[in-house]
Amino acid sequence: VATALGAWLAATALHVGSEVFHQLGHAWAARRTGYPMVGMQMWGIFAASIYPAAEPALPPATHIRRALGGPLASLLLTLVAGAVTLLLPEGVGRWLGLFWFLDNLFVFTLQVFIPLGFNDGATIWHWWNVQRKGVRQ
Repeated sequence: VATALGAWLAATALHVGSEVFHQLGHAWAARRTGYPMVGMQMWGIFAASIYPAAEPALPPATHIRRALGGPLASLLLTLVAGAVTLLLPEGVGRWLGLFWFLDNLFVFTLQVFIPLGFNDGATIWHWWNVQRKGVRQ
């Protein structure tokens, strides 16, 4: 029981840490566009980027660049998690490493290709369509 609880706490910490790292990727990309984030809102084990309420209308490319920052940071963390997993010996630690790798790969990186309405993929899809149509929002 103690091992299971410890693994659960470690997996939760790895996920939340990965979420924060993902949001830092958004913050880094947003700062590079000249329209930075002002914070992040935690929603349990997930988070959302917060941008200024009085932000001017931005070109679609700016929104896309800011949305890509998180998945790109998560791709880097996915590679680190994969390398760590390969270096760990058999046992609970390796299973946690595998969880960390898969969590970053699917939840934080590859989600960029699936527009679910609330994720980076939805943001990119929306602004890509706006850009393609030449409409400014």
